Amino acid sequence: MRKPEATGTTKETEMFTHPDLLLAQQKQHQRDLITQAAEYRLLAAARRSRRARRGASDAGITPVVRGRPAGNLAPCGPHAAASAR
Repeated sequence: MRKPEATGTTKETEMFTHPDLLLAQQKQHQRDLITQAAEYRLLAAARRSRRARRGASDAGITPVVRGRPAGNLAPCGPHAAASAR
């Protein structure tokens, strides 16, 4: 009868505790956390924007749209892009 192989041999332990491997795992984990935080911030900004628009429409206020004047004052002049010199 054969004995079952022992787990946690020194070779496996050395592989999992190798400094380069641990550093790579730590850096990947840090990148994952940064990505998750960026996704959270983006979703939170979208939720805030949606709430602000929904609140403005409920109050009868027209939301500000880029390219559309926000008030009743006439613009000072044409808004065209000037060429760079």
